Amino acid sequence: MDVSGWPRQRDGVSCGPSVAVMAGALLDAEYGAALHTEQPQRWFDAEQARVHRAINVVWPYALGATPAGVARAMTEHSIARGVRYRWRAARCDDRLADVCDAVAAGWPVAMLIGAVLPRHWVLLVEIDGTALRCYEPSSGAVLDIAIDDIRRSRLAPLGFARPFAFVTPRCV
Repeated sequence: MDVSGWPRQRDGVSCGPSVAVMAGALLDAEYGAALHTEQPQRWFDAEQARVHRAINVVWPYALGATPAGVARAMTEHSIARGVRYRWRAARCDDRLADVCDAVAAGWPVAMLIGAVLPRHWVLLVEIDGTALRCYEPSSGAVLDIAIDDIRRSRLAPLGFARPFAFVTPRCV
């Protein structure tokens, strides 16, 4: 995957829309072409705002994005390929087979993380052996996170310890 200069979220509550926009850019080359222009951050900021308004019709803007909202936004760019995104809660002793299989097949997976409460969205974009590459939108960094660290709620490099939910693809 070649996305040079991964963009950052525009404010403290747009991590969910940022993840959805980046997933859309990875799923749909035409949509993502704006990331390869002279001012990709300007487009990314505007697109985050548009997506945030679209998925938060009832949910308060200040509380970020719900798993269902992120799933709807990601589906917007996958449905033409026969895939709809759905969310599921993280589970104790989660094997993450669906997450790893999806990422291995080229489908990005959103992950909602937090400490006591869900607080932040990140995007799993590649798998390499026992690690997943993870786009962290507040910094624009792409980090390698051990799959076992996700299973054991050791996600400190992402800012929060544990996963709460995953948004994964399903064939329709």
